[in-house]
Amino acid sequence: MTATQGTPTGRWLVTGAAGMLGRDVLRVLAAAGIEATARTRAELDVTDPAAVAAAVRGHDTVVNCAAWTDVDGAEADEAAATAVNGTAVRHLAAACAASGARLLHVSTDYVFPGDGTEPCAEDAPTGPVNAYGRSKLAGEQAVRELLPDTGYVVRTAWLYGAGGNNFVATMLRLGAQRDTLDVVDDQQGQPTWTHALAERLVELGRNHRAPAGVYHGTASGRTTWFGLAREAYRLGGLDPERIRPTTSAAFVRPAVRPAFSVLGHARWAEAGLPPLPDWREQLAQALTDPVFTDLAAAAGKSDR
Repeated sequence: MTATQGTPTGRWLVTGAAGMLGRDVLRVLAAAGIEATARTRAELDVTDPAAVAAAVRGHDTVVNCAAWTDVDGAEADEAAATAVNGTAVRHLAAACAASGARLLHVSTDYVFPGDGTEPCAEDAPTGPVNAYGRSKLAGEQAVRELLPDTGYVVRTAWLYGAGGNNFVATMLRLGAQRDTLDVVDDQQGQPTWTHALAERLVELGRNHRAPAGVYHGTASGRTTWFGLAREAYRLGGLDPERIRPTTSAAFVRPAVRPAFSVLGHARWAEAGLPPLPDWREQLAQALTDPVFTDLAAAAGKSDR
């Protein structure tokens, strides 16, 4: 049996199950015939330690997709963001430690300062430049402290998928309303399809030989938001020239964004798994979903 096959051992719990990534994790688990309990924000208050302990009890693997994802909102209320992204993760980790469950916790590239020029390794020094990044780093630290042997931190970035609001869907949607779009071309990152990340999370959870610790769950390769938008238009049968480059200075936001969010993937080899595919390959697969094809069709009317 290979590391990627694994075994569907025990019961799984997915928190944040109504989110874009949580939905895809549940779909992948169902396709693999793995029994899973889904808990949405309405069904589980992850900031309540007693509720978390009760939810984790009876499960063997927990995938934490619950998160405060409003990056700009975190600047205005860092305490609230940290309660969800930091303290709540500590509750989950403590519950998993008490019950013996493994925890797969989804984190972010924002734990890094984003001022480099080479991909950040899994063990590179962290240094968040905004409140959201600090709140997520607190969650990482809780997992590594309480679950040194059974805790997995999977950092991801630039997520898009069919199950929620995201940059790719927004670009296609705006294409039906505007002839041209100005998109930032001075931030580099790795656009990652939620379905591909969900498959990798399940593979990791089924692989009991994978060492605990930090992994980078982002697509291979790199591009900018401008490059992503142009490729989405090209693949969607739209005119890429409708996308025009601009700088971050044109879109002032409350939270500073890392300029370089490219992550390294060397540690997957220790788990017997390859890095996730190139971002272009992932995008091409994602855009076959009817959610995206319908948006592209509507945007295509502006091309004619």
